[in-house]
Amino acid sequence: MHLIETVNSAVNDFVWGLPMLILLVGTGILMTALTGFFQVTHIGHWFSNTLGGIFKNKHVTAHTSQHDRQISQFQSLCTALAATIGTGNIAGVAAALASGGPGAIFWMWIVAFFGMMTNYSENVLGIYYRRKNSEGEWCGGAMYYLKDGLGSKPGCKEIGKILAVLFSIFCILASFGIGNMSQINSIAVNLNTVFSIPYVVTGFALMIVAALVIVGGLKRIASVTEKLVPFMAVLYVIGCIIIVCSHITVVGPAFVAIFKGAFAMKAVGGGIVGSGVKAAVTWGMKRGVFSNEAGLGSSVMVHSASNVKEPVRQGMWGIFEVFADTIVVCTLTALAVLSSGVMNLETGEMISTSEKTALVAEAFEGTLGVAGGWFIAIAITLFAFSTVLGWSVYGSKAFEYLFGTRAMIVYKIVFVVFVVFGATMELSLAWDLSDTFNGLMAMPNLIGVLALSGTVMKITQNYVDRTLKGKDIKPMYSALPEIQKEQEERTDDVV
Repeated sequence: MHLIETVNSAVNDFVWGLPMLILLVGTGILMTALTGFFQVTHIGHWFSNTLGGIFKNKHVTAHTSQHDRQISQFQSLCTALAATIGTGNIAGVAAALASGGPGAIFWMWIVAFFGMMTNYSENVLGIYYRRKNSEGEWCGGAMYYLKDGLGSKPGCKEIGKILAVLFSIFCILASFGIGNMSQINSIAVNLNTVFSIPYVVTGFALMIVAALVIVGGLKRIASVTEKLVPFMAVLYVIGCIIIVCSHITVVGPAFVAIFKGAFAMKAVGGGIVGSGVKAAVTWGMKRGVFSNEAGLGSSVMVHSASNVKEPVRQGMWGIFEVFADTIVVCTLTALAVLSSGVMNLETGEMISTSEKTALVAEAFEGTLGVAGGWFIAIAITLFAFSTVLGWSVYGSKAFEYLFGTRAMIVYKIVFVVFVVFGATMELSLAWDLSDTFNGLMAMPNLIGVLALSGTVMKITQNYVDRTLKGKDIKPMYSALPEIQKEQEERTDDVV
């Protein structure tokens, strides 16, 4: 066991080392440049067609018919957010603050800003290269644009197939770790600590609930997440706002500490805010990537199941996903912690000895008393369980790619059974292994995004020319001629 831990630690350090972080952020910078800073230059457009579309466009939230295996754009967003808005928004932010100082939050923002366009590009490619399985359900993701996109490049047919298989394998392994057992373990530990609920009781209860949802397939999962995710996100945001408003006079100094800590500038008292530039950058980027998953190629698998026609339309939901996860939720968590007094804003040193979720719980308890600890325990339960639902989709889609549609039920049953193991096992090694497989997922995905960056640029320009400039040109819906024709002939007004 010690040898396994040593080897995994070395691999994990390599996978999530500086070169990997540079690759992740570099891809986002490249896609931002190639699309003309789309997340800024068209901010009104993508806000109007995502958050605004929920209220003014019936097709964004409208359910498909009972026999239609597609899901709505809003359902695809909620299922993706179910997987990304999780313990990383609580424990991840706390870890970034404790290890990288307040400045780590600034670098989380930087990762999110460029990660918006990485996630956008993944979704555009996911829609463009998707196809339907034998049950009429859309199938898309990194494995498909690696095989059919990268594989179509001269001399890249075999490498595209190999990378697609590797991505699928890493995704399945990650789904059992960070997408299942690690999340369930967080729930069990918190419920036992706060409410004294036995681990095994939590495990069996969650297994039953997970079985009722997951075995029902994507449409049932999407139906649950579209109700659960808005509820839990709004509830948590309100909780954070209460904490921040209770210490409103400290919010200004908290932002000052974030910006000073990002560049290790000297504080008024002469101390150095944070743990230096390297720690702030490294921890901010690491936790930022783990929080919004931009670059991992995960959420694209559920975004591709949307009933949308336009690749760019779903790409814009990818931008909003990263914005909501990191810019909104992570920032509010950071402000709640920084304004609560658990950290010295002048020096960046931790006053509290708590770690991860306990640090956030302490911040809430300082304002809300015992109810604050209960609030965080409930929030972690909702966040972590929604992550399990989201990752069950990712793992099943990867499993389907390798073994076929009919074999998916095998994956779902095994995935549900592992919920009990997650609640009752010591999972320190599982967390580390999960980090490693998550990072390994990103490598083939980013290769695919970079190789097909020109395709993303063309699809984006085609959309801008048609939709925003009014040019009469043929739309780019799909790389597959039969699907391109099918989408062109659709009589509904879904875009």
